[in-house]
Amino acid sequence: MINGLSMTHDTRTLDPVEIIHFPDDRTPVAWHQSVLALGNFDGVHRGHAKIIDLVRRRADECGVTAVALTFDPHPSRVVRPDKAPPLLMTGPQKLAALADAGMSGIAVVRFTEALSRWKPEAFVRTVLVEWLRVAEVWVGANFLFGHERAGNFSVLRSLGARYGFRAEKIDSVRYREFVVSSTRVRRLIAEGRVDEAGALLGHHYMLGGTVTRGEGRGRQLGFPTVNLSTDNELFPPNGVYATAVLIDGEILASVTNVGVRPTFGSSGAVVESHIFDVDRDLYGREIRVAFIRRLREELAFPDGDALRVQIARATATRPGRCSGRFHCRISSRHGRRRDSGPDVVIESGRDGPV
Repeated sequence: MINGLSMTHDTRTLDPVEIIHFPDDRTPVAWHQSVLALGNFDGVHRGHAKIIDLVRRRADECGVTAVALTFDPHPSRVVRPDKAPPLLMTGPQKLAALADAGMSGIAVVRFTEALSRWKPEAFVRTVLVEWLRVAEVWVGANFLFGHERAGNFSVLRSLGARYGFRAEKIDSVRYREFVVSSTRVRRLIAEGRVDEAGALLGHHYMLGGTVTRGEGRGRQLGFPTVNLSTDNELFPPNGVYATAVLIDGEILASVTNVGVRPTFGSSGAVVESHIFDVDRDLYGREIRVAFIRRLREELAFPDGDALRVQIARATATRPGRCSGRFHCRISSRHGRRRDSGPDVVIESGRDGPV
């Protein structure tokens, strides 16, 4: 059991939250008769947020613990590894997001090949009833579980009646004309439509990691950059993006290049951000880069001087930090301020996520 979580690949230190792992840990007594949100929760998008909010409210009404149950690794990595999609969040990032969304406890089921062969009833009896002792379980509209995904909501509700817990589901969540899903968000990010992806997520898509030393090209051109080393799997396509860099509670307007720096003939992929009006030593620091919108594709210029001119033009017309299209604010979901780990929302105009 881990009380609290020290994030290796994120910038936040979470308020204490209990995290237990199946099958290694015992369930805390305080979790008995808990209200449970059950799912993969990759990205913690608007649909996930609705389940989490309902679970929190129900737990408050009943005076019990609000718990989220998720899986590690993602089941697709075990069942269909050749077709497993790149994930929107690393494991630590997902746990941080669930904790920040208001979960009092998080249960992580180690998903193995053996567990993938369990029938739905075996999973319900062993994990939900005998291990967690739940009172209520909430899932999304399309949640499936058990061997060959044989368990749907009707099966879960029937098993709940048999074993003495209530099972409920939420309908699919729509944002404008889109049904919100992790699959759709991944597709939008892969197409470079990061503003639309952020709208479905309810927060901007972020890459988190450590600032590493690059070749110093940006500083030589008069526009120093920070190079990100990240464990995130899903990158927007090569190009230049309006972004914000989050570090120690600060939100700093920036522009980020994802690509190979073709002007200099570089071969390795990079994620490097120029932070407006900031020139400080950030090497080794943990940061997150929030993608607001795509500006243009990555271009090869004749030489460094031509690139310098282009960058100067772009930065000369940028909006001010935390204003206009880069207007940003720090808020806390559910109306409570967390000094050690605020939920960060960066607004990007009328069509961006709020």
